[in-house]
Amino acid sequence: MSTSDVRAGSGRAAAPGVPPKRRPDEGLGTEIHFHHSASLPRVLSEAGCSLLISTYQAGQLVAVGVAGGQLTFSFRGFDRPMGVAVGADQIAVAGKDQIWSLPDHPDLAAAIAPAGRHDRCWCPRTSTVTGAIQSHEIAWGTTATGEPDLWIVNTLFSCLAGLDPRYSFVPRWRPPFISALAAEDRCHLNGLAMRDGSPTYVTVLAATDTPGGWRTADNNSGSVLDVASGEVVTTGLAMPHSPRWHDGNLFVLNSGMGRLERVDPATGHREDVAVLPGYARGLAFHHDLAFVGLSRIRESVIFGRVPIAAYSEQLKCGLGVIDIRTGTTVATLQFDNGVEEIFDVQTVPGARCPTLGGSPSDGNEVWLLPKQG
Repeated sequence: MSTSDVRAGSGRAAAPGVPPKRRPDEGLGTEIHFHHSASLPRVLSEAGCSLLISTYQAGQLVAVGVAGGQLTFSFRGFDRPMGVAVGADQIAVAGKDQIWSLPDHPDLAAAIAPAGRHDRCWCPRTSTVTGAIQSHEIAWGTTATGEPDLWIVNTLFSCLAGLDPRYSFVPRWRPPFISALAAEDRCHLNGLAMRDGSPTYVTVLAATDTPGGWRTADNNSGSVLDVASGEVVTTGLAMPHSPRWHDGNLFVLNSGMGRLERVDPATGHREDVAVLPGYARGLAFHHDLAFVGLSRIRESVIFGRVPIAAYSEQLKCGLGVIDIRTGTTVATLQFDNGVEEIFDVQTVPGARCPTLGGSPSDGNEVWLLPKQG
């Protein structure tokens, strides 16, 4: 195993076992200790991708890459970051009450210290205030004219929504059993699968139409719904998350069971792809690899009822990389402290060592100006 320490406030990595140095004006901050399988840097390098991980509990978006055969980490603080959407030239991040836009600045990346290490750089430029709609997953689609189109899982209002500068959000779709648009989190709509630029499947924790009704539903009341028809594709899941359409197959995380499952949309039959040592939430694919986010169980009435809670002392927080052809775990990343819950995981194809720029809290903020002279 390879062990390193990272300080979330600056995103700087230190040598194994050596705490990072702090500037006098930085304060104590939070050290995040992690360890990973020796295979993870090689797996990312051979796949030709990097990762973006959101952890709303720790208030951080994390970019994970590889340089010189070692993992690199870049941290950026957001207020309760949840869903992450990766576009061709920008990423979007769903926060507590706004959606952030981070354009890509590849020409700037190489100049960020240490010079020459980074090949992608995303810096926050604008945000759209939605209010606290409990945005969960977000995803880029395309309009009829081929323009990028952001879809938002609006959990509070039990709908899929879009953005418009004139409104908090624009409702676009809701499950047929939701009788009215209301700020009541009736079914805990949380996950979104895209196919050919359009929303195709969603996950709900229960098909309930009363305020917070999902909270008192059975442990196995979760379902995957077809967006076009509104019908149930498969049900009987324990707190499902992160439906994904990949390479002609539908996948979903049966979170409360700690399982990655493949679903037959025609019959609703599910088969295990892998069993994981954590509350599975956040799923991204790259060729034959599945990157699955893992969380520890929160001590609460809701999460304490799921089957995997019986093994709460053994659960991990981090990432598992699964070969979906065999169900084998080929690499792992585990946070030992500072991060308890992962929400979203996204891959960035073609990116080797990305950075989220500097952070105002660590004195390393990146300033973007027009070309002078």
